[in-house]
Amino acid sequence: MSNLTIRAAEPRDCEQLVALVNLPGYRHGTLRTPFQSTEWMRKRLASAPLGFTEIVAEKDGAIVGKAGLQQFEDRRRHAGTIGIGVHDDFQGNGIGSALLSALVDVADNWLAITRLELMVNADNVSAIRLYEKAGFEREGLMKAFAFRAGGYVDAIAMARVIAQKSI
Repeated sequence: MSNLTIRAAEPRDCEQLVALVNLPGYRHGTLRTPFQSTEWMRKRLASAPLGFTEIVAEKDGAIVGKAGLQQFEDRRRHAGTIGIGVHDDFQGNGIGSALLSALVDVADNWLAITRLELMVNADNVSAIRLYEKAGFEREGLMKAFAFRAGGYVDAIAMARVIAQKSI
């Protein structure tokens, strides 16, 4: 997608990020509940844990996606978890791919992460396809993983593991 910039999320993005996470389609694929506030987002950005990378996709000054990578600590320092979301009106335009590529680059080339994990709703076929194209494999099914829109949704645990010495 032309005119797409991937950059770090900043405090000035709070209002746009809240608008993004409150979109019905965006929220549908996440664990977010409705009615997130700007103050909640400000606190979230200000108190990000050590080892957390949060990025946004920006097109013509508008935030159209966001993603995060949390590196674990201690004996799981080699691993991290990711999450990605794209604006309802911009899905299917390569934004998720661009965000995922940026996170994988950070994991591989800057943080020495060899295991990237994620959970994806089992009915999110396009996201599953995206992750599989990036080398993520299904590791398990979590039944009734989350409550969404009055019912339970299953989730698939996926991971991308770079070859390493195992015991």
